[in-house]
Amino acid sequence: IRADGAAGGGAGARTGGARRPPRRPRASVTGRWGGRGVWLRAAPLDVSDILQEVLCERVRATVLTSATLTVEGSFDYVRGRLGVRAGADITVPSEFDYTSQAVLYLPRRMPPPKASGFGQAVAQEVLEILRRTRGRAFVLFTSYGVLREVHARLAPALPYPLLVQGEGSKTELLERFRRAGNAVLLGSASFWEGVDVAGDALSVVVIDKLPFAAPDDPLLKARLAAIREQGGNPFFDEQVPQAVIALKQGVGRLIRDETDCGVVMLCDTRLVTKGYGRQFITSLPPMRRTRALEDVQAFLREKLG
Repeated sequence: IRADGAAGGGAGARTGGARRPPRRPRASVTGRWGGRGVWLRAAPLDVSDILQEVLCERVRATVLTSATLTVEGSFDYVRGRLGVRAGADITVPSEFDYTSQAVLYLPRRMPPPKASGFGQAVAQEVLEILRRTRGRAFVLFTSYGVLREVHARLAPALPYPLLVQGEGSKTELLERFRRAGNAVLLGSASFWEGVDVAGDALSVVVIDKLPFAAPDDPLLKARLAAIREQGGNPFFDEQVPQAVIALKQGVGRLIRDETDCGVVMLCDTRLVTKGYGRQFITSLPPMRRTRALEDVQAFLREKLG
């Protein structure tokens, strides 16, 4: 997005030759206390006015760029969150050929995410895919509870090195993953973005659930309430687009180079049982899609031998 600022000598940023007083946005305030004191944390519900004040109105132009700004090809969500009311946007095609480099696999046998047997089903599907990729996997989770259950089920069954978030620093775990060449890494939030493993060490990214933000997060609850007060739909205006962008970040761990190839396995049945699942699917890169493990095996045999 190219956000045009105060062109023509700062029109709109100044009134009567003086900068207007700073805005006071609504904020979410949370607190906690312990033996050593009391901590208060305040976070604005909406940063758009702040960004207008400190950035867009002070420079002639701002370029905002990322691989995960759009939802279903639209910049509307990020424009609203950042307060970018004017300016041009452009989507540049990826340099990767996703239709030939990657397959999106949605297993048929998964129960709903809230089912009691969900963690067991994730572990079983992960074992099935790892037998075909011979390890070389990131398994990304939205909660530590499912991560711990899957770890407990995989640990005695895997013939590959198994690395788990918390057993070392992020840097150390990634270095061990690259060095092993056939490792399986179980990770949560910090491994969904900012992780780059190109080459044969990574052939599959598994994601357990759609990455909706925790509903009990105080800042999210306050944002949803503000949207509701303004007549909006909190789920579709905030929670879905936020989760779409987070999913795109997780999926983006797989293809990091023009020669990379592999499989993205999404274990959340809501992608096919809920109407909003289409927003997630159509926002992802244009990978071949299948629900048959046989198709995945054929793809891997063709690409990996």
